[in-house]
This record gives sequence, C-alpha cells and structure tokens, in this order.
Amino acid sequence: MMRSTRRLVLASRSPRRRQLLEEAGFVFDALPAPLDDSHLSPGSSPPHHWVAALAYLKASALVRTGGMGSAGRVLVLGSDTVVVKGDDIIGQPRDKDDARRIIARLADGSHEVVTGVALLDGDTRRIFVDAATVTVGQISSEQIEGYLESGAWRGKAGAYNLSERIGDGWPIQYKGDPTCVMGLPMRRLTPMLRALLDREGD
Repeated sequence: MMRSTRRLVLASRSPRRRQLLEEAGFVFDALPAPLDDSHLSPGSSPPHHWVAALAYLKASALVRTGGMGSAGRVLVLGSDTVVVKGDDIIGQPRDKDDARRIIARLADGSHEVVTGVALLDGDTRRIFVDAATVTVGQISSEQIEGYLESGAWRGKAGAYNLSERIGDGWPIQYKGDPTCVMGLPMRRLTPMLRALLDREGD
C-alpha cells in the first residue's frame, strides 16, 4: 500500500471507485460528496464538459464542508461517469423499469463511456476527462430479467458494471481503459496521484 504524509479523500460512496483505488495500492478515506445531483441536468452541455463539471462540484462540495485538516495536506478526488448513446447522456437508472430500458437500448450496439476526474489540491485544481467505447452483443430477455432481479444495476451509470457483466458472460468488448468504464480512469489517474501524494504538504 502506498502511504503518504498527505491525506487522500475520495468524494464518493461508490464501492467500485474504492475498489479501484485499493487495488492500485492507495491509502485513502471515502466520504460521500454532500451534493445531490439527481436534480441537475446537462442541458446542451457536451458529455465531456458535463462529467468534468460534476466531478469538480462533488469534490468542491466536500471541501466546503471542512473538517478535513490542513488544506495543503489533503488531496480531494471527485469523479463522475456517464454513458453516451447517440445524442443522449445516460446516468444511473431511476428504477428497474428504467434499467430495463437502458439495457435494451445498449444491447446489440456500441456506446461511449465518459468519466470526469477532479483533483483539488489546496488552491490548485486538476480536471481531466477520459473515454472508452463499449460494444455490447445480443442479450437474451432471460439474461436481462435475471440481471434486473439481482439489483446489481443500482447506482451504475448505464445500469451496468463492465467487469461484472463480462464475468457473467455477457457479450461485451471495449476499446480504451476498462477502469474508465468502471468509474475511475486509473491509467491516467495513478501516476498523477502518486506524484501529488509524494509531494510534501505545505
């Protein structure tokens, strides 16, 4: 595990993002961002701008709550992921029926998964966006209904998790960083975090 004199805080309740950071060897605290984005809408914003804005809003909302110690020794990480199909931005499903509609639309075709990342480091902010393309083959109605009954679609952009669906035998291929699809683009994020955590706090 990578230890640092600086504190890394993940502004998320996502178990997948926590798992990705843990697997990369980071020591961190996970605190849910005090931001309800369910009422927010991207409007005419491009997907890349939208996820970048949400990632920043989540991280900055946590910073504003305070109580995390000296600003120079705390690095706050915010992230947001959406699925893009055609002209539509797809977030997390509202309920089972919405999840069924999303899965049916994504099946037998390709879509883009876009993840925004914001790192707040005292008065400095670093924001980037990564994207991957996912192609889904045909999925039987029995597979879909069994998946919906499992409840595993809850809290997932596009109503699915890449590694879980591949592990369950769904016909899925991807181009790009698979961890981007899972919520944190670790290929780009890992070296950035290591460099920042190695730096002594002010």
